[in-house]
Amino acid sequence: MVGYSRLMGRNESGTHALFKVHLAERVEPAIARHGGRLIKSTGDGGLAEFGSAVDALSAAIEIQQGMADANRDQAEADRIVFRAGVHLGDVIVETHDVYGDAVNIAARLEAEAPPGGIVVSRAVREAVQDRLKASLHALGELDLKNIARRMRAFRVEWKAEDWPASKSARSPAPNVRLPGMSTLPRLSIVVLPFANIGGDPEHEYFVDGVTESLTTDLSRMGGTLVIARNTAFTYKGKSVDVMQVGRELNTRYALEGSVQRSGSRMRVNVQLIETATGSHLWAERFDKPSGDLFDMQDEIVARLARQLGTQLIGAEARRAERAPNPDSLDLYFQGLALLNKGNTPDYLVQARDFLDRALKLDPGNVEAMVWGAYVDTLKASLYAADDRAVRLAAAEAALGAALSLAPDHAAAHLFLGLVQIQTNRAVQGIAACERALALDRNLAPAHAMIGLAKYRIGRSEETEAHIEEALRLSPRDTFGAAWLSISGDAKLFLGSDEEAVEKLRGALALNRNNPYTNFLLGAALSHLGRLDEARAAVQAGLALNPEFTLRRYRAGAASDNPTFLAQRERVVAGLRKAGVPEG
Repeated sequence: MVGYSRLMGRNESGTHALFKVHLAERVEPAIARHGGRLIKSTGDGGLAEFGSAVDALSAAIEIQQGMADANRDQAEADRIVFRAGVHLGDVIVETHDVYGDAVNIAARLEAEAPPGGIVVSRAVREAVQDRLKASLHALGELDLKNIARRMRAFRVEWKAEDWPASKSARSPAPNVRLPGMSTLPRLSIVVLPFANIGGDPEHEYFVDGVTESLTTDLSRMGGTLVIARNTAFTYKGKSVDVMQVGRELNTRYALEGSVQRSGSRMRVNVQLIETATGSHLWAERFDKPSGDLFDMQDEIVARLARQLGTQLIGAEARRAERAPNPDSLDLYFQGLALLNKGNTPDYLVQARDFLDRALKLDPGNVEAMVWGAYVDTLKASLYAADDRAVRLAAAEAALGAALSLAPDHAAAHLFLGLVQIQTNRAVQGIAACERALALDRNLAPAHAMIGLAKYRIGRSEETEAHIEEALRLSPRDTFGAAWLSISGDAKLFLGSDEEAVEKLRGALALNRNNPYTNFLLGAALSHLGRLDEARAAVQAGLALNPEFTLRRYRAGAASDNPTFLAQRERVVAGLRKAGVPEG
């Protein structure tokens, strides 16, 4: 960091907090994207190791470009600016550090770099020559402090348009101000190291693994600032005041947790706390038989990440409702909170309005772009209008634009898969969902969408297993009702009407704001001869979505698979008997 002493002298706590924000938002993600490892973070800098010089220099350029973008709207006196040095050589590796002459050379090269710049050694220049969009200008042979031989060095120069801001840097800059640090960055959270109740050292790696994995999974949420694990683990084993932690790290929320093993059972407790007030916003407990610890870790993290994400979105949406001048991210959170309530036409219209307003304020808000496309896809999928093809085409175009900005956006791949499933490309849709899972293995909805695709290609008997996997990963998911509805639909296709009724009633017990589930329930009940119940279910559906008709249902088949079409006709017959209008 350039001018560290000056900045610390002006505002010690504010400088430290802002440094941590940049570390979490720009430095660590860039290092990870290029396959590097952050060895250590000091008060004013850090040391990272990479598998190749190309990766190291690419990460350094990305960090410096991201910092330049982040500083653009900051007063010059408040800007945090980095120098960087890159060297290629052998090191002595220990678990938490690396040593050797090569490390010392890199540190000395960093001191020769201009503010916001990068200096590299000749070894790096030779390794990256003609392999990166950057120019290397010779600085001659330098005498470096405590380095016996003179070193040939090169200053790196790049064009901003060749190194666009990374996904993290494109997100709205954290609303952080050095003087007083009075404003907290929105949806900012630290996952404090979970406590190992009982203190069994054999379980310490499992407890730490839960904390680390949860930190990683939460960082995938759009618009979220998650404090890096290296910083969070400085609180390990300490009795902490969560409100003080919030002030030190400049975060709105903190997650505390504990893991306790008792006999053959494992208990995990977590609580989400608002750091400004110390208020507990949400708590959860898992109590289950001990099994394979790695499998348990995956399951616990998947469940927590999905539930916690919903709670955080709700908290930010409530906060945004009170904001006198909501910005793009405020509006995005409000739209997402509405989608979590259900998929009635009213909720979808309101959510789309918030997302449109978010994009109007910030056309580069990738999250609003992705979720707006999801709303369009959902509207087209619920047989509520006649512009199905237009909406799906618009959704696909928006998702393509989002993926050009953020190629590894897991939800964008998932929703693109849903569009493909809804446009007679179910096999491609399955591949897109699998790509989403490769990017985020805990993305439970991707399993559900694969289940949807299976009955579109005439393999309804395979759907249930995919839905069960989605619910295993996220048993209390806000979208769980929709997943059970998919499972019930597949059972209806197979003629298993009693099972269909059980699944569909279960879906409605979770959320009654899903009109299509009522229509499917009506069809299943009519096949069982329970016509009064069937008609009541259809009327409940029409109260939520009066635009649903048999004509629209038949027109939205979304597949030409003969098995699927034959099975679908029995649903049509059931809907007709239950009183769905012809349209």
